Amino acid sequence: MTDMTIIAPAKMVKPRTSSQLRRGALALFMVPLLALPGCVSIGAGGEPPSALLTLRAANSIADNAELSTKNGTPLVVSLPNTPRLLDGIRVPVQVNDTSIAYVQQAFWADKPSRLFLALLKESLSAQTNRLVLSADEGTAAYALQLSGTLAEFGYDADSGRAVATYDALLRAADGSVSSRRFRATAPVSAVEPGLVGEALNDAANSIAADVGAWVKGQI
Repeated sequence: MTDMTIIAPAKMVKPRTSSQLRRGALALFMVPLLALPGCVSIGAGGEPPSALLTLRAANSIADNAELSTKNGTPLVVSLPNTPRLLDGIRVPVQVNDTSIAYVQQAFWADKPSRLFLALLKESLSAQTNRLVLSADEGTAAYALQLSGTLAEFGYDADSGRAVATYDALLRAADGSVSSRRFRATAPVSAVEPGLVGEALNDAANSIAADVGAWVKGQI
């Protein structure tokens, strides 16, 4: 299983408001109904996590490697769009077709879209040996431009697997556009923050490898 970095945050405890206390009470009441005791929660109440989750690219740029436009057409990668469910640092659980919960004490160090973008850039640079920039670093007209939506990035209770889906759009310098959906899953042995994080890291790297192969085929 791919390495995953865990960052220990500073301890901060804030007094909870009455609305937070009500949400915490709701979480204690709802979790048993989800048939996942001790694994998921509803709401944002509770103690701060002991660690934060992040992503690490399996394919990384070699030390002292120099990448420039001399290597070929650069690639500009945009921050993925996300549904509102992923516009935060919680790890969602798809309980069933109509119910969503969260993995208890599982928090990302940043929004999943930003973590995924960093992993994707690193992996694409390593696979293509091309200069890879984020959209705020450069949008040269001659560059390949990759954008997309991180549609899923969480745990599926029914299958017991971490699930990631990235809908990609690649625009070439000549204006032609290609799109493709990338989906990956990884098994989770127990619904615990570290194990779910590792599985999502594996799924993200699997997608990054597939995206890299797709982009290389378009260069």
